[in-house]
Amino acid sequence: MVFKRILLFFLVLSFVSCSTITEFVNKSKNNNVEVKNEVTEDVISDEVFVVDNDAFIDTLDYDDYYESQLTEYDFDTIEDVNEDSIMVMIQERFDAENSGEAIVEDADVMMDMMDTLNIIPYFVKNSVVTENAYGYAPNFVPTFPDSVYAKRIDYLRSQTTIDLVFNKHVKSFINVYAVTKRDKTERILGLADVYFPLFEETLDKYNMPLELKYLAVVESALNPTAGSHAGAKGLWQFMYSTGKVYGLNVTSLVDDRFDPLKATDAACRHLSDLYNIFDDWFLALAAYNSGTGNVNKAIRRAGGIKNYWAIWPYLPRETRGYVPAFIAVNYIMNYYLEHNISPLDPGIIKTGIDTVTVHQPLAFDQLNEMLSIPMGDIKFFNPQYKAGIIPATDKNPCILVLPEKYVGDYIDNEKQLYEFKTRKGIDKEKLQEEMKKISDRSVHVVKSGENLGSIARRYRVSVKQLQSWNNLKGTTIYPGQKLIVYSSGAPMAQAGNSSPVSRSTTQKIHTVKSGENLSVIAHKYKCTVTNLKDWNNLRSNTIKVGQKLKVYPPADENSYSSTTRNGDYVIHTVKSGENLSVIAQKYKCSISELKDWNDLRSNTIKVGQKLKVYSVAKSSSEPSTTQSGGYVIYTVKAGDNLWDIAKKFDGVTVEGLKKLNDLNSKGSIKVGQKLKIKKAK
Repeated sequence: MVFKRILLFFLVLSFVSCSTITEFVNKSKNNNVEVKNEVTEDVISDEVFVVDNDAFIDTLDYDDYYESQLTEYDFDTIEDVNEDSIMVMIQERFDAENSGEAIVEDADVMMDMMDTLNIIPYFVKNSVVTENAYGYAPNFVPTFPDSVYAKRIDYLRSQTTIDLVFNKHVKSFINVYAVTKRDKTERILGLADVYFPLFEETLDKYNMPLELKYLAVVESALNPTAGSHAGAKGLWQFMYSTGKVYGLNVTSLVDDRFDPLKATDAACRHLSDLYNIFDDWFLALAAYNSGTGNVNKAIRRAGGIKNYWAIWPYLPRETRGYVPAFIAVNYIMNYYLEHNISPLDPGIIKTGIDTVTVHQPLAFDQLNEMLSIPMGDIKFFNPQYKAGIIPATDKNPCILVLPEKYVGDYIDNEKQLYEFKTRKGIDKEKLQEEMKKISDRSVHVVKSGENLGSIARRYRVSVKQLQSWNNLKGTTIYPGQKLIVYSSGAPMAQAGNSSPVSRSTTQKIHTVKSGENLSVIAHKYKCTVTNLKDWNNLRSNTIKVGQKLKVYPPADENSYSSTTRNGDYVIHTVKSGENLSVIAQKYKCSISELKDWNDLRSNTIKVGQKLKVYSVAKSSSEPSTTQSGGYVIYTVKAGDNLWDIAKKFDGVTVEGLKKLNDLNSKGSIKVGQKLKIKKAK
């Protein structure tokens, strides 16, 4: 009996419990539907997130959200990890993110950019705290209730076509600019006076909201030399590929991404294109940060809703903080006084820089040594010139930014600057060689089956050159390896000498003569036997009389000589009425010799043409001199060097010429220069 009563009791209890649980489940479902509808409406209308974390989690399509988080954590499949641990991880992460604080933590790139402002040396404290209309103590940090922030941002929203809103994520970034990094905000405000006029002018040109200028603050903190670990560069943080699309060229000498004018124009065009795609500025900003692919993917996960706050949970972590940071910058740049923040004067950047136009190649070293401009200033104001070389020409001049106090000196000494030779030996000629070298440089990616020999033949260079250019000790290379290769106009090694000779890109044909071998021909053109073999696909050193060989002589026609004479030569300038016969008689040589020395295929010459003449007669080789006291004054002619000049005078040595004429160790001389020659006793 007792057992039956106990059994009956448990049956009744079970029935009541089941009814209660069923009712609870049904209520929960109804509540979840109501919450989901409410939150969806809030999201679409860009209202502040006001629901609690648990309820908000329930509103998501949990499978999609779960999948998105797995992707972000780089898990290939659910089976690869413990499912329970991932659920906990996702829940904890979302709870933190919904507080707004984790979004700031994920914005490490933005934080790093702000910290780079510490290295800019030009900031100085204002001597007087300006515009302190609120009577705050110097170190006081004001804070305000959310309603104040919301009201202020609502006002800013009424002044623009960009749909600015306030929420806890925006508030977190306001705290960054107004509290935790307020010292950096002071510097940003100072730099804003420098760059915002340029930004506004360009935005107005493209009929875009002027508030987009604040995006550069998020990207680079207005540091013109900013560069990220991912490879983005400049005020607008362009990646190489995106910059290329918008005309920002990157070469070995110049990176347009660092050019404020060019980069700003490119950024405006890029943002305009993104807006045309999404028809929403926040979505355009998200795409600027993470790419159109990630934004489109997030839109699909959000059920096709084209609204930043609706797709927010599905965006990459950094991008979730991107728009809130942009809104926060809008706020702080308009309400910094209310937060007791005063701009720091960027000193020379704000008031003391100007631009000049460069018309010929110019090195930073030349500016530094001749005009005494600090190298740090030159580099900071001109970060687009990567190698310290301004590759300007008359047809393509370049802009140079200088401290204002040096602009007058530059203008007064511009022509002398181009010719100035630095202590390192940098001058106009060296710059032109370096520019040509860099422009001729390419990168070859080694393919399967290739070796140094086959690559050398392809580029008409030698194996030794490939080894030298790439610091290779042996001949071992592997597929995928990148090799620096210079074209035929780039430096190539001399025979028996590792120093480079700048070579002409114009191919010449040498006809093999009796008694010549590859060594003799290589000596004539200042190249190597290997060069000749590579240029002509020769497998041995055997050649025959009459054979045609391709050669690439030195770019300087005066730098190579014939082996058919004694090596001494002069340059004869053809005058009116002269022909090869007349010139041959003057120098006691043959017409065929003149043609051979100058690679002439016919007897036709023209007035002003330069001809090399070897083994000159005494009448034409006597030095042009005048008498002056105890010295003979010699006028340097084309083709002269100290060795040739010394041989013209008894008892004269090269070292003696250098000492007597205060020449440098290299003994550099130029045509028309007057040299003192000590008279023979």
